[in-house]
Amino acid sequence: MASSDLVTVAQLNEFDEIIDARSPAEFSVDHIPGALNFPVLSDDERAQVGLLYSASAFRAKKIGAALVARNIAHHLENSFVDKPKGWRPLIYCWRGGARSDAFTHILRQVGWNARRLHGGYKAYRRAVVADLQTLPADFDWRVICGLTGSGKSLLLQALAAHGAQVLDLEQLAAHRGSVLGQMPDQAQPTQKKFDSCVWSALCGFSASQPVYVEAESRKIGNLRVPESLIASIWQAPCIRLEAPIELRVQLLQREYAHFLQNVAALNAKLQCLTTLYGHAVIDRWAALAQNSEWDVLVQELLERHYDLAYLRSTLTHYQRYDECIKIHAAGIQAANFKELAISLLKDESDIAGITETTCP
Repeated sequence: MASSDLVTVAQLNEFDEIIDARSPAEFSVDHIPGALNFPVLSDDERAQVGLLYSASAFRAKKIGAALVARNIAHHLENSFVDKPKGWRPLIYCWRGGARSDAFTHILRQVGWNARRLHGGYKAYRRAVVADLQTLPADFDWRVICGLTGSGKSLLLQALAAHGAQVLDLEQLAAHRGSVLGQMPDQAQPTQKKFDSCVWSALCGFSASQPVYVEAESRKIGNLRVPESLIASIWQAPCIRLEAPIELRVQLLQREYAHFLQNVAALNAKLQCLTTLYGHAVIDRWAALAQNSEWDVLVQELLERHYDLAYLRSTLTHYQRYDECIKIHAAGIQAANFKELAISLLKDESDIAGITETTCP
């Protein structure tokens, strides 16, 4: 294929579809956001060809070519048969080599204007890593702070629903960022996939409008927030969302209902706090859970663990926390956060004008 037929990561948005020709296992680790997986070799086939290479590269290429041709034919017959003549797909594999080259060649022979990503996934990954070092500094961040259970995620959702630019890191990480933060029946993505999701979100933002984000630590579950992003967030103006503890207790019971239905799983998580609070406290919390004394348990967890830990982390990292604008949640229903979001967006000029003076 001529070099003029190769495209760069900067041209991803110019195509109707992005096709990842790698194996399903490679695709599951990470892929270009929005890409569809049409592997030219299955996981087993890729392993088979790889083993053959150690004995005979020529034999491996013969068998690999037959497998690749067969799989591309399958995709043509089952997935691409209805594509119009003007369809423009972009194809990539690991390095932009044999697999994507073969796929692109056949699609072009059909008559489609298929192109190949120069350098493949590796080039894409290098671009993501490089962009994540610089992109966060381009935006005007607004950090939603607040004690656990105050409704920060709900406020972000309401802001997004009213047209604000929102980066919901916990949603992207599939984790709420605490010892009980793992989402039910949902594994966290790989670090590379998380990076891709963050990169994709940042690429979709306009620098002319603020971006709202929840206050986070360096890690969300097992995932690291990109260093440049966390540095930008830590330096940004803060908005403190406050709610009475009774509402916070209600909200947490609603959001963590899966633990209320699985006491054994909850107690297993609480055991992780034994070194901090000792066996007596953990045993008490386990007994409260066993007896479904949820109001008491949740309030004790908030007052003895979450609130202290959150304040320590926030005061350490968020340089402008003491200058924040304060807003108050009157309830835990969607309508309450809708009102807060509307009010917050209306008062955006006040947030942008935060000075060194502490807000009353």
